[in-house]
Amino acid sequence: MKQTFHHRPNLLVQADFATEQGQKYRYRLEITKEGTCSHPRTVCAVMQNPSYAGVDIADKSVQVLERVVFEHGLPQFNGVERLIVINQFAFIQTKDFVGADTQVGSRNNEAIASAMQESEIILIAWGKSNRFSGRQRVVMEMLSELPGKSVLQTSRHPSRVTYDGFIQPLVI
Repeated sequence: MKQTFHHRPNLLVQADFATEQGQKYRYRLEITKEGTCSHPRTVCAVMQNPSYAGVDIADKSVQVLERVVFEHGLPQFNGVERLIVINQFAFIQTKDFVGADTQVGSRNNEAIASAMQESEIILIAWGKSNRFSGRQRVVMEMLSELPGKSVLQTSRHPSRVTYDGFIQPLVI
């Protein structure tokens, strides 16, 4: 039986979904603390591909990111009130993901670039290994065009979290 994950308390969630050629894509998941200011300090988390998280429910990875960014008191996220989750691929799939070009999504590069521009902190959250080197290059090129951002990475995929040492400086 699949475990249900809920968003953490006192968060407002918005999602940008699309259906393209009969397939479902999620381009952006924006999670904001209730009562935040009009221009909140923001983290953009770049993951691999979305699973089922949306406005009403989270998935394990999204819930872990909510805990890390909003609840664990890490100095890197001091004052952060908004988390934008985007992905290398916008295609929604939970098992046997292959990372085909058709799974990127027609608006995904635009969604990634926009989320990165809106954020003070970029968190590469696919873990230390990424078998999709072509998409990784695209994301890193976008990042290189945005100097002055604080750039971090996760030590492992968020669904396999151990909080100790989970957030690290990005090693290129």
